[in-house]
Amino acid sequence: MTFGENLQFLRKRSGLTQEALAEQMEVSRQSVSKWESDSAYPEMDAIIRLCGLFSCDMDTLLRGDVSRRFGEDAAAYDRHMNAFSAAIAAGVGMILGGITLMLFLFGCGISEGRAALVFFALLIAAAATFIISGMGHGVFLRQHPGFIPCYTKAEMDRFERRFPFLIAGPVALILLGVLAIVATTVLPDAVWMTEQYEARCAALLLLCIAIAASTLTWAGIQHSKYGFPEEKQTPAQRRVSRVWGAGMVAATALYLGLGLGLDLWEQAAPIVYTVAALLCVAVTILVKKDDE
Repeated sequence: MTFGENLQFLRKRSGLTQEALAEQMEVSRQSVSKWESDSAYPEMDAIIRLCGLFSCDMDTLLRGDVSRRFGEDAAAYDRHMNAFSAAIAAGVGMILGGITLMLFLFGCGISEGRAALVFFALLIAAAATFIISGMGHGVFLRQHPGFIPCYTKAEMDRFERRFPFLIAGPVALILLGVLAIVATTVLPDAVWMTEQYEARCAALLLLCIAIAASTLTWAGIQHSKYGFPEEKQTPAQRRVSRVWGAGMVAATALYLGLGLGLDLWEQAAPIVYTVAALLCVAVTILVKKDDE
């Protein structure tokens, strides 16, 4: 493909008219038209700006075939990032899901030792998943140096419309799980309020947290996959992401410490994860209010 054909392909792929491109490049529409018809070529500084605008290297823009590059490379990148986000989310789900399953087994009368073995088996599987997927991601980046996400504006807009629901849904799910724990304190004298029931309520809360954390992890990696500019994410949104990540890690570390050190596997889970989830939700609300 010629330079003009490459430029026309990139412009149309980005949903820009010749007038819009000319405005961004600070030239006339006639200049863009001449570039695309190969009757004139831009200055070097304009070529560099075009490469930055369309996330394309200069050699491909001037002498290559951008349609092939944006087709094959983009498809490979999309497949890789989908697999990577699913693997990391699965690893998070296995850790929290392991704790959930362990508490559920407690509630079913299974011995603590056997239930703990199930948890540690899932913990090992999660660690292996993180290592394999992380190293695979590193290999992909080394094999595709300088690759920049190249999604169309329509694809990015479609994901941005879904993104708020991917954040609000998990938060709402955690709050629903908290209701099960609240029931154990609001109705302490009910005949069905047994230790087994409390363990199952705690398992329900942790299941909600596991699903929510996995969803938030997947959504975060998917957001980065599209290469959204950092300025589109407010400082408050970045603080919320750090709070949830640090909160869940701290809660899991505290729970493992209490379980291994004081043998409080069953008693500690409801308190630790309920307090962690409520604190994270409270901080999220406060940060969003400050952001407004």
